[in-house]
Amino acid sequence: MSTLHINGSAQKVTADPARRLSEVLREDMGLRGTKVGCNAGDCGACTVLLDGAPVCACLTTLAQAEGKEITTVEGLNAKNLQAAFLHYGAAQCGICTPGMLMAAAALLRDHPHPDKQQVEDALGGVLCRCTGYTKIIQAVMHANNPLPDPVNPKAGCAVGSAVVRLDGQPKVDGTEAFGADHVPPDCLTVHAIRSPHHRAGFSIGDTVDWVLQNAGIEMVLTAADIEGENRFGVIPPFADQPALAQNHTRFRGEAVALIVGEAGAVETCDLAGFPITWTPQPETMNTDSAMLPDAPQLHEGREGNLLIAGLVRHGDWENRLENSTHIAQTHIETSYVEHAYIEPEAGVAWMDGDTLNIRACTQAPVMDQEEVAKILALPMGRVRIIPSATGGGFGSKLDVSVQPLIGLAAMKTGKACRMTYTRSESMSSTTKRHPAKMSAHIGCDAQGRLTAMHFDGDFNTGAYASWGPTVANRVPVHASGPYKMPAYFAAARAIHTNGPPSGAFRGFGVPQAAIIQEILFDDLAIAAGIDRLEFRQNNALRDGDRTQTGQLLTAVGIGACLGALVDPWQQALADNARWNAAHDHIKRGVGVASCWYGCGNTSLPNPSTILAGITPDGQLTLHQGATDIGQGSNTVIAQIFADALGLPLSQITLLGPDTGITPDAGKTSASRQTYVSGKAAEQTGRALRASILQRLNLGEDAPLTLDGGYITSWQSRLELGALAVDEHGYALSAISTYDPPTAPLDADGQGTPYAVYGYGAQMAQIEIDTRLGTVNVRHIHAAHDLGRVINPVLATGQIEGGIAQGLGMALMEEYIPGRTENLHDYLIPTIGDMPEITCILIEDPDPHGPFGAKGLGEHVLIPTAPAILNAIRDATGARITRLPALPYRVLNAIVEAKL
Repeated sequence: MSTLHINGSAQKVTADPARRLSEVLREDMGLRGTKVGCNAGDCGACTVLLDGAPVCACLTTLAQAEGKEITTVEGLNAKNLQAAFLHYGAAQCGICTPGMLMAAAALLRDHPHPDKQQVEDALGGVLCRCTGYTKIIQAVMHANNPLPDPVNPKAGCAVGSAVVRLDGQPKVDGTEAFGADHVPPDCLTVHAIRSPHHRAGFSIGDTVDWVLQNAGIEMVLTAADIEGENRFGVIPPFADQPALAQNHTRFRGEAVALIVGEAGAVETCDLAGFPITWTPQPETMNTDSAMLPDAPQLHEGREGNLLIAGLVRHGDWENRLENSTHIAQTHIETSYVEHAYIEPEAGVAWMDGDTLNIRACTQAPVMDQEEVAKILALPMGRVRIIPSATGGGFGSKLDVSVQPLIGLAAMKTGKACRMTYTRSESMSSTTKRHPAKMSAHIGCDAQGRLTAMHFDGDFNTGAYASWGPTVANRVPVHASGPYKMPAYFAAARAIHTNGPPSGAFRGFGVPQAAIIQEILFDDLAIAAGIDRLEFRQNNALRDGDRTQTGQLLTAVGIGACLGALVDPWQQALADNARWNAAHDHIKRGVGVASCWYGCGNTSLPNPSTILAGITPDGQLTLHQGATDIGQGSNTVIAQIFADALGLPLSQITLLGPDTGITPDAGKTSASRQTYVSGKAAEQTGRALRASILQRLNLGEDAPLTLDGGYITSWQSRLELGALAVDEHGYALSAISTYDPPTAPLDADGQGTPYAVYGYGAQMAQIEIDTRLGTVNVRHIHAAHDLGRVINPVLATGQIEGGIAQGLGMALMEEYIPGRTENLHDYLIPTIGDMPEITCILIEDPDPHGPFGAKGLGEHVLIPTAPAILNAIRDATGARITRLPALPYRVLNAIVEAKL
């Protein structure tokens, strides 16, 4: 028995004195505002105050905490700081926010008005994968300054307003519940047995005897216990991954069995004695070896381990390329990149009558529902997915993880069952960004006008399909960048290896392709004697141009994005020339790169459905099924709906996502939610408004007021209680579905793959130590065309967060299966790694988008890495052909450039 002083009160707890304080707080005291992201002190999400000093609760024992004052986010008395986090948009997904707040509170106690360096020093031990840290720094620096009142837009003025995130308050007060935070009474714990080998056969022995020898363990489940189709995948025709492998595994970390029991028993059971025998087999880990004639074939019917190939071609590219005045060519390799969200996969499942309920972190609740129903042989109506708050996703949480496993355990035991991946489990078993091996040739004429391009890429899709088909098809569409290319050939292949499955990660292969294209554009500009930014301006797509797939474009914002960089570009060139003339081994450079990105699925149906209604007593409810993983869809879609309806945003009650109460708004991926679900919300709002105005017999411009059970406009009044309610209990309701107009691609890749494209351009200023090979990114100017800015704070937050991930891809992030399965060996940018970022929001309204809006989330990462690489070359002459640009690779490239 120990006595802990927590948040100002003494509380007794019975636990092992060596137990982690984080576990005691969360599991014994129910204080789940303290988050756990790594259990190794690497991420800082579990930061609490111990006698006022910030500590990692996962590295602090119960004995060390006894007798000291413990403060968690639930007891944090820092309303100014929390308000600043909301005002500046410093909380996105929210999983790191409690740790950030605790570290910041300790700083502000001693330094009420800290400078930027003090904030970076104090918060350096807490990682964030969403925000890019800029808004966190702003919030802490200004926490004790007066804040303006929160924006509360009038009817019709929500779009364009910097509305505080509607779901923000729980993120800053510790009540936001993520996948590991909901624990029903008498809940059992599920643990997976996973393959320690990249490829292996296995056999499982007598599990009944093993269960009897381990008190508190209820059962072991294997593939034999799965009654449905033991196969899942995000694209049904390519579904190939078992929920639990049977007889053989294809990658390290693949699950083969589940142990289900009481939490303490699962933690202490004899895993070394688990009756499983492994037979390691030869593996293939890269695309070159996987395509060899004698390579082991991973899947029947996929000869040469080829999952799928994508192709776009037009014009006589060979002849145009051969006759070009200047031709640039190179070969680029990129590595696996880990999503590294701070929340490992987690969830809980329980039976409610004959309905299986699953509450877990996800980006795609209806897809989860479909997969779980198929695997567990249940009708869709008997599976309910209730998404928890999701602590970062970036694409990987589109694929199911814990969902079918905890669902199986709950059905077999009849009890609630929870599962939380360890950090190593998360990193070994979930999807990655595709490693790519790419080559390209691009030509231009004597005036610097592009003539032709040839692109060829092999993308390592790992052991299972996941989003490999999407990457292989999206890359050839985008590999030219947002530029006019008179003749074009681009081919991409998704190749199976025994690496981890490669899936969706913010860009679906386009960031890799943009690197080689933008590097070669610098080559051509230099060869033609044209300024690198001007070269891109001269070749940029414009309204009325056609893409490489033959699609006619409107609302093309790339020209405006590039134009917004002209002044800082010229200034940087002049400043760098002066600096480099005065310095020996510390050199400065500037680079530029562009992006474009089709919003939504490639040439496939992509619908979203939004429902809204008003009850007889006047409650306005929006059923918003688009999963918010930090990007802000809960707020943005509500802003769009409010203005379309013509009532204040403050009157909206938000529901969802939940497959039991919200229609399918599709998956949160491919920068589709603002555009697709936003358009459905706009249509729903306009339909509900039309229904009201028709009943009031008023014209379209009539103002509306909702007050209690009445809607009024001028002298007209509608009594809601006098109307019959519908199946949802609403006196008035509307539902609308929007599916973007696209067309399939033909054999040459010609067609209309996307209805809307977003555009952007970034300029990176770097400083490099030519003796050490270290690169410091000093400033990034980021100009992005949003069509219409729905919420400027959320938009700039997306840009800053995407830049952080692009910086990591360029300079430090390299996942190596079996070696970098933690956040100590796998490096992501910290608060001290981030440059100054200048966001420039461009508005070139799209006719399809809601109020003209386009998507943004994926686009913002694409230009960052190539802009940085081009800046390294500008500073040193060094061309980086293998990412990330680690110091030894930079040094080698500098040496090669001098030869």
